[in-house]
Amino acid sequence: MNAGVTGTTGIEYTSFSGWIDRPTEYAPALEGDIETDVVVVGGGLLGMGTALRLAERGIDVTLLESQFCGWGAASRNAGYLTNTLAGDARMLAALHPRRLSGAIRFADSSVTYSEGLMERHGIECAYERTGNVIAAVTEGQLRKSRQSARILVDAGADAEFVHGPEFGLPDAFLGGIFERAGGVINPGMYARGLRDALLKSGAKVFENSPVGEIRPGPAGIVVTTAGGRIRAERVVIANNAHSRDLAITPPRMSAPLWVSLVETEPIDPGRLLATGWSSRVGISTHHLVLESYRITPRNTIIFGVRRPEAARGALGAREVDPRVAADLVRGFRQRFPSLRDVAPRRAWGGWIAMTPSWLPVVGEATDNVYYAMACNGHGLAQAPYLGALLADRIAGETPHEDLRTLWRPRPWFTPSPASSGLALRAAWALDRLSDRLGRREG
Repeated sequence: MNAGVTGTTGIEYTSFSGWIDRPTEYAPALEGDIETDVVVVGGGLLGMGTALRLAERGIDVTLLESQFCGWGAASRNAGYLTNTLAGDARMLAALHPRRLSGAIRFADSSVTYSEGLMERHGIECAYERTGNVIAAVTEGQLRKSRQSARILVDAGADAEFVHGPEFGLPDAFLGGIFERAGGVINPGMYARGLRDALLKSGAKVFENSPVGEIRPGPAGIVVTTAGGRIRAERVVIANNAHSRDLAITPPRMSAPLWVSLVETEPIDPGRLLATGWSSRVGISTHHLVLESYRITPRNTIIFGVRRPEAARGALGAREVDPRVAADLVRGFRQRFPSLRDVAPRRAWGGWIAMTPSWLPVVGEATDNVYYAMACNGHGLAQAPYLGALLADRIAGETPHEDLRTLWRPRPWFTPSPASSGLALRAAWALDRLSDRLGRREG
């Protein structure tokens, strides 16, 4: 129980997700040698989205997953179905002035596409179409929020600046950018629904089949696992943070981060309403490293991020560090002082990937070996859509304009600031300093 760390007494730590249980039955592991048209490496949201679309297009596709489909970030995240782009809008406008409008269009379309997946495949995932808010907790953040809202709206985003009390945000949140598309879901149920749809499709799925090597050759591309090999015409690398484990992945394409979440005990609905949170929107903050807060259908609050951790060594299964959980609890009690007596009950986390550009990326590592990354903390909607766009290109369609916006003409990337543990700790310290200065300003 880790009762020795202040604020973590009574928390149940899990190495899987707090949203759903593990499946009771698994697809078989790969044994022997087979041939296929396309191999998709990774059974997360992007991999499942890619393979499902290829199967729908009649392509002979095989998906390889090291654990079970949906095991990673797909079922462990906070459940924001959002058109949010990672990073501050002012920074994105400065770094990508010609691509910002296209990236916003892609993000908007991704929410619509994900809603279509739910409808077509009958995926029940407790979806609430609330939209989401990037919220300010200090007057300084509020000023930045107004500026960012103008930039996003001018670039075509379906968003507006809102005032906290009038919009139904909790008392500690002064206002922010309301992004109308999407809302909140149970991501574990969503990932399980996609897995069910994939297993019913024409795709061949092998779980418990980690990929060791991808080797292009004159007779095709050979993908090797512990139990067998697959020869294919094309390969899609879609294993999120774990893509770094494959030698063929472009260097520095992404930086793995461990992100933690904590869930409270159930809270009386009257107490939730008394915080001012009448809108039930999902909330993230304007900090350098965002904080996230959302209400669940079971009337708990799930909160997290705030203190992500850089990768050190292998990206294996792990539990949340009790010191990180304690920091998350401190943040929760600061934002919700009237709920200080509400106990944290569960904690879990997962590996995500951050690209140097803060935008999704897609391209070819070498001939017919594609890579795609759509996480950056907001991949729940964007990953399946990016996978579908890439699948359509592989199937022979003219590349969609959303795919062209994100396509990398060459597999070269600058180092990501998120890869440095020192930079992450410095960002956390600056965020806490801004909190203190903001309280004095208020």
